[in-house]
Formats: sequence, C-alpha cells, structure tokens
Amino acid sequence: MITVNHLSKAFGDHLVLDDLSEHIEKGEKVVIIGPSGSGKSTFLRCMNLLEKPTAGQIIFDGQDITSKDADINKIRMQMGMVFQHFNLFPHLSITRNMTLAPVKLGVLSKDEAEEKAKKLLDRVGLLEKADSYPDQLSGGQKQRIAIVRSLMMNPKMMLFDEPTSALDPEMVGEVLEVMKELASDGMTMAVVTHEMGFAREVANRVLFVDGGKVLESGTPDQVFGNPQNERTKEFLSKVL
Repeated sequence: MITVNHLSKAFGDHLVLDDLSEHIEKGEKVVIIGPSGSGKSTFLRCMNLLEKPTAGQIIFDGQDITSKDADINKIRMQMGMVFQHFNLFPHLSITRNMTLAPVKLGVLSKDEAEEKAKKLLDRVGLLEKADSYPDQLSGGQKQRIAIVRSLMMNPKMMLFDEPTSALDPEMVGEVLEVMKELASDGMTMAVVTHEMGFAREVANRVLFVDGGKVLESGTPDQVFGNPQNERTKEFLSKVL
C-alpha cells in the first residue's frame, strides 16, 4: 500500500527523520511508538505530504507521490487522517461536517453523503448527534466523528496521529474501540500512539522510532516481549 524509500526530513539544521525506509502492506496495521520528539508524527505526516520530505521517495498504491507531477490533493482523498485535535467546523452540524468534503469534491451526491453519514454515525453509536454541533459533544465523541468523517471518502488507508492524546483518560476507550473495529474490517492503518495496550492488541507490526530512525520492527510479541535493541528496552521499561 505504501513504500517509503530513504526518507529524510530536516527542519533547518535539525534532522528529524534520518534515511528511513519502510513498507506497509495492504490490510496491515502498523503501530509506531517511541519517545516524544523521536520523529513519529513527522514520519506519519510525510506519508501524505503534510510535511514535505527533504529527501527520499514515497510510493502510495503504486504512485510516486513525491514526484512533481503527482496530484497530491487527489491522493490525499484516498488517505484518511485523524489528528490529536478534531478539526471539526464549529459552525456546522455533525452531518454537515461529515458530508462537506465528499459532496464538494464530487465523490458523493448530497443524498448519498447524508445516507452514508447516517450509517457511519449509527456504527459509532452517535446517530442521535447528527444535528448537533461540535461544542455539544464530548472530546471522545468529537474524535469518533473525526474518524468516521475520514471514512466518508472511502480511503484506502488511514493515518492516526496520536488520536487519543488530547482526550480525558475515560474517553480514550471509546475512540480505541472504533479504531479496533476499523482494524478488524481490514483497513490499512498506520497509527502513532502511546497506547501500548492498543498496539499489543491490534498491530500486525510495531515500529519503535527514536532519533529519526526505526530502531526495532516486529510483531507486538517480539517488540514488547523480547525487544532486541537496548533503546527499545529502556523505553518500554518506562511505559509498560
């Protein structure tokens, strides 16, 4: 689904990603863990060019998206992204928040979009909030809306950048449940998170990133149960 070749990213003199190469298969769930400032979120944001790589190549679904000729807006329509903060339009109802992009971009008609929004809201237990506004929802509800809003575009892959880090602890579970359901449906996912339980339960593969490099990659059992890298061991000893 996505191949990253020799990716580097610098902000001025500060090298955030250092010659990083990875491959995510269709249907794979890859969870990226590591300390703050290690380059995890930058790596994720480079995958859909929200951050422009300093060097390297990214191929998504067979297309070189780092090429000058790539239509990045069209490509981003196929890659849903969920951030720490919900980025909902406060002046629009939940249904309008969900239907705005697919209707405006011609992916769905207004009626199709409203029908799909209803189904997705029902799926995450928020159908009764269809006509509410964002400030009437809890943080966990807003994040569930942000996830299903991304699904309105029928993405081939979902990117999650610490989707639960801005939530109260008691709201984290409801968002992770939606993500687990997505994973079980076969969605290709790349997730930056500090939720180690989620990584253990859902990931096919866990990447430990530090200093802009992938220091360890393996199944959850391998990375959590028998880490090989000393830095991985040190990090996990503090978070598990």
